[in-house]
Amino acid sequence: MGCFECCIKCLGGIPYASLIATILLYAGVALFCGCGHEALSGTVNILQTYFEMARTAGDTLDVFTMIDIFKYVIYGIAAAFFVYGILLMVEGFFTTGAIKDLYGDFKITTCGRCVSAWFIMLTYLFMLAWLGVTAFTSLPVYMYFNLWTICRNTTLVEGANLCLDLRQFGIVTVGEEKKICTVSENFLRMCESTELNMTFHLFIVALAGAGAAVIAMVHYLMVLSANWAYVKDACRMQKYEDIKSKEEQELHDIHSTRSKERLNAYT
Repeated sequence: MGCFECCIKCLGGIPYASLIATILLYAGVALFCGCGHEALSGTVNILQTYFEMARTAGDTLDVFTMIDIFKYVIYGIAAAFFVYGILLMVEGFFTTGAIKDLYGDFKITTCGRCVSAWFIMLTYLFMLAWLGVTAFTSLPVYMYFNLWTICRNTTLVEGANLCLDLRQFGIVTVGEEKKICTVSENFLRMCESTELNMTFHLFIVALAGAGAAVIAMVHYLMVLSANWAYVKDACRMQKYEDIKSKEEQELHDIHSTRSKERLNAYT
């Protein structure tokens, strides 16, 4: 029974709400970063192969340079939120331990409450940031949906001459004319290739991953707010118990002193 009771105690100290939020956060970030990276690589291949675009020599900020920047941002997001998820899990363990071991050796400090409040503010800012990332990720999904719709319409309507101009989406400058029409050979090759379909679905999965990260941030906000409220109430209870214990000790000392005085007066 000793081992069984130890296992039950260990399982009871796990912050399951924080664990679920961490798993959801890691899954969302992994989907966004992995699928987003591959989708950006597929976009580069599509632009170079079918739209016949080439990298600009020098330090000019073109679409390929922007894609490379986005890739580095994805690397940073993956590393940052891997560390942040660990920090939130550690905070969940300490908060759970502080509540369960309130009357033990572990005492709740003002620093602990400040750390919890800081995590709440930081998580709220990250939630807003992920909302922006989700909105930004929906843009390539919209672009590829238009391209996929044009490919689909050409197979349904014979003789239709539809064109897609990259200037509509700000990918190239107004002075450059990079458009592809249904009558061109490149367009037919692009629609028949699996690369377009794969890139489109990768962006959709990346958008779903960003949405999952937003849900994880909201979940973390609920968990952190609840933990902070529990810690605050527990701290008040701890102060009350300390004051009560001190008063009882003082009453005991006063009673002992009076008993000694009566004994001395009697003798």
